[in-house]
Amino acid sequence: MLESFDYMLFAMLKANLSITTKSKDEYLGFLLNSAKEQIKREGIVLGETLEDANLIVMYAAYLFRKRADDIGAMPVMLRYALNNRLFAQKCAVSKFDTESANV
Repeated sequence: MLESFDYMLFAMLKANLSITTKSKDEYLGFLLNSAKEQIKREGIVLGETLEDANLIVMYAAYLFRKRADDIGAMPVMLRYALNNRLFAQKCAVSKFDTESANV
């Protein structure tokens, strides 16, 4: 049984790809897990936020379309979203470190 966050990711991915049948459910689950791992490899710490859910789904949808259509390079929109998420994370850590040093 999928947890509620994973269920939401699964439903969002199926909607993104306009898939209404269960024939690809196992593969889509694999893509979601793969997307999470690849995002973590970039240094991003994922949480259970809507922003992170959208990022995971965009990445998994890209993996699906890349295999189906051989689209090549990562879409700029996805690359920017990953960069922005990592940058925001690094800024939050730097801000916390700065505030801790001033105490």
